[in-house]
Amino acid sequence: MKVSVQTSRGIESLFGTRDENIRLLEDGLKVKTRLLDDSLEIEGDAENASRAQSILLDYFNLIREGHQFSNGDLNSYLRVLTADSDATLRGLVESGRQRSFGKKVLAPKTLNQRRYIDAIERHDLVFGIGPAGTGKTYLAVAMGVSALLGKRVSRIILTRPAVEAGERLGFLPGTLQEKVDPYLRPLYDALYDMLDSEKVEKLLERNVIEVAPIAFMRGRTLNDSFIILDEAQNSTTEQMKMVLTRTGFNSKMVVTGDVTQIDLPAGRKSGLVDAMDVLKGVEGISFIHFDEKDVVRHTLVQRIVKAYESYHEAHTGHQLSLKLNLTDSGERQASQRSMSLPPSGAPSASELPSA
Repeated sequence: MKVSVQTSRGIESLFGTRDENIRLLEDGLKVKTRLLDDSLEIEGDAENASRAQSILLDYFNLIREGHQFSNGDLNSYLRVLTADSDATLRGLVESGRQRSFGKKVLAPKTLNQRRYIDAIERHDLVFGIGPAGTGKTYLAVAMGVSALLGKRVSRIILTRPAVEAGERLGFLPGTLQEKVDPYLRPLYDALYDMLDSEKVEKLLERNVIEVAPIAFMRGRTLNDSFIILDEAQNSTTEQMKMVLTRTGFNSKMVVTGDVTQIDLPAGRKSGLVDAMDVLKGVEGISFIHFDEKDVVRHTLVQRIVKAYESYHEAHTGHQLSLKLNLTDSGERQASQRSMSLPPSGAPSASELPSA
């Protein structure tokens, strides 16, 4: 089936750098496109061609209405649209206009980001689990700022384990706050992106926004709060249980982490991995899993995440196969040794009398 869409200005941003946007649409919907003088021809099966036509009609209508797609936004929208047949480009753009997070107006750029935001709105405890660059922490902070400005909570609590990423930093100089601040810097960065720096400073000074390491949470009951536990893969099982049980009345908690980047000492089980097993199926708790398709940083980051996943899957499978082979070989050798040994109580060859 062939259909066409009348083109107008904005054709360059539709195709994107090295045609990455139009190729994403073609690959996602299994269609082919051809640019004509004043239209874009789409060829594919009836359902997919109609879906592509609908997306492109929305795009050109939004361009005519004056909407400008910022760098990377269209690519992110197209990833949602090719994965979710119920989503529309206009719906995604308009939902973005309606979500104001302080000085930022954001729209979920992938299907899982949409699910993540919806889950935070509906549940009191949400786990966001996935690789770096998927917006887990940023969107959680955005939802916290929105809740604070909307007076749905009276404070934001941001916490994370103080664990180095593989290196040893030694003793850091300064006060206790100055010692832990480097570990909490990503949370500060998200805050300053959402709010004016002067407002952030005032809220921090009044403890309306509190940024603290996980150890500071023990013994507290956090009422009327939006709590975010970041880098949760580096919490121990004891720390995770302790933080989860701090939640008080009218509070929400979002736990974010990447189970492929655990920096705990060898032999310590990650609290996030443990919670995924223990809390699975508990009413009122939502788990949202992100993957490399949800990475909203440089497109190279998506390929890096995918390459690491593929390598580790192949390497783990190879190690398992090698281990099984070695185990089988060891069992065979042990069996052969046991067959060559004399029965218990029988004299050994050295104890036999010589002829």
